Amino acid sequence: MKKNVLVFGLISGVVISAMMVYAASICCANPEMKGNDVLGYAGMVAAFSFIFVGIRNHREKYNGGFITFGGAFKIGFYISLIASTIYVLAGWWTVKSLFPEFLDSYIQHVLYVERLDGATAAELQQKTAEMADFKENYKNPLFFLLVTYAEVLPLALIITLISALLLKRKPKAGNVVAG
Repeated sequence: MKKNVLVFGLISGVVISAMMVYAASICCANPEMKGNDVLGYAGMVAAFSFIFVGIRNHREKYNGGFITFGGAFKIGFYISLIASTIYVLAGWWTVKSLFPEFLDSYIQHVLYVERLDGATAAELQQKTAEMADFKENYKNPLFFLLVTYAEVLPLALIITLISALLLKRKPKAGNVVAG
């Protein structure tokens, strides 16, 4: 199980981290660009599809074609955790080394989108204050860690749950399941 989890966790983590670095580079190059949330979530789902592949691979290669819901969820959880941790580490490297101006560009982007969406002057002032607080909190490594995990881990766990439900397969009488 360890090798399977590690391989698929690494693949998923590298894919989602590469997408994040690309998105950060676009934001830094042009903060006044309207983003595409649907495209971002579709990319995350594509990266986390390796959770499904990893669970299925374990079921077929190492478990005789059978796996319990709990066993499948456990494998998916570990793959999710590895992928999300790689994403967090890549995010830290991205904002600290690769694009140290990212947060300022991101704030500029958020305010630009607010203006495009027709925010009033009072709403813009409130959002500016919120973003200033966010920027200050973002300096705290624990805050950064929690926010960055929160960007990806919930979706990874939803995909893990769905994958475990779809891939569970009970053995027929006489067959033994390892997990």
